[in-house]
Amino acid sequence: MGTYNRLPVAFESGSGVWLTDTNGKRYLDALAGIAVCGLGHAHPELNETLARQSSSLIHSSNLYEVPLQEKLAKRLCELSGLDKVFFSNSGAEANEAAIKICRRYGHQLGYKVPYIVVMNNSFHGRTMATMTATGNNKIKEGFEPLVEGFIHIPYNDVNALKSIFDKQKDIVAVMLEPILGEGGIVVPDNDYLKNVREITEKNNALMVLDEIQTGMCRTGKWFAFQHEGVTPDIMTLAKSLGNGVPIGACLANDLAAAPMTIGSHGSTFGGNPLAASAALTVIDVLTKENLDARAYQLGKTMLDEFNSRLQNVTGIKRIQGKGLMLGIELDKPCAEIVTTALERGILLNVTAQNVVRLLPPLITSDAEAEKIVSMVSDLIKDFLRS
Repeated sequence: MGTYNRLPVAFESGSGVWLTDTNGKRYLDALAGIAVCGLGHAHPELNETLARQSSSLIHSSNLYEVPLQEKLAKRLCELSGLDKVFFSNSGAEANEAAIKICRRYGHQLGYKVPYIVVMNNSFHGRTMATMTATGNNKIKEGFEPLVEGFIHIPYNDVNALKSIFDKQKDIVAVMLEPILGEGGIVVPDNDYLKNVREITEKNNALMVLDEIQTGMCRTGKWFAFQHEGVTPDIMTLAKSLGNGVPIGACLANDLAAAPMTIGSHGSTFGGNPLAASAALTVIDVLTKENLDARAYQLGKTMLDEFNSRLQNVTGIKRIQGKGLMLGIELDKPCAEIVTTALERGILLNVTAQNVVRLLPPLITSDAEAEKIVSMVSDLIKDFLRS
């Protein structure tokens, strides 16, 4: 179906931070499949895991015990401080599970319509519920009627959140991204998540963090909420959890998970042996190579370099990010930069119409990072001069 506006290139192979197209041209991948390939392409340990597991057992069913899934759940709970995990195949499904948990929790509190507060300019997926939760009207066009039970407020606005709780008493949860991804790489105030946590606890509501883009060391911590020392009730993961092997996860503490009983939710493929083995290897590599600390330091270096190279360039509105999640906001739409970048041999994208988004693999070397900064700075300068 005509759902994608694809760029005129097809990739045949990848190695580390580089992709090679069907004509043999190499590209520096500063997007990582939109924050998916944190370990880069064709990582040898992941390759070995997938070959070994696929020759043994790819899928059985959640009708039976799945030891690799149980091992993965334990590792994720240890890393996050949460208690239970539901496995799915994508971020949208993980967020759908989170929404269902909130609804069930709210009904047990006696709410006829349990409302979830969500943020403007957010992105949570394209299922009916996650699309409704998303704060972007463009992706909702033509799909009405939407799902009831969501209230949108401005992101990074504590007063707006307090106000909505004052006005409405049947709010069951607040769902948000620690850093807006599709919304333009917006890093909130340093104490924003702490304030959200305090407000939700005061009002007996769940705090739900969509860490699908920010999780798995992308921002310099295993999960972005750890920068502020808070812990949500529910967290969702996907993207880099399997480094390209489809897997999603919805984690919850015991309080939030309790209403989810046998038969209340399910997934045919979720957490099958192949996907679980891939995610376990991703965690092993991230741990062994200290890629959380590496992402933090390399991201800081890149951010400093961008600020230095672009500080006096007219047309730059904002440069910000955390870890290897970087955004450069221009004062006008800049979608054409993506095509020019492709021609010059670097992959990136533009989100929120005017933000150049960079999500390089966590295994990017210092030299490759310098090359990304140099190429992207030149691209932006040339665009703004045109």
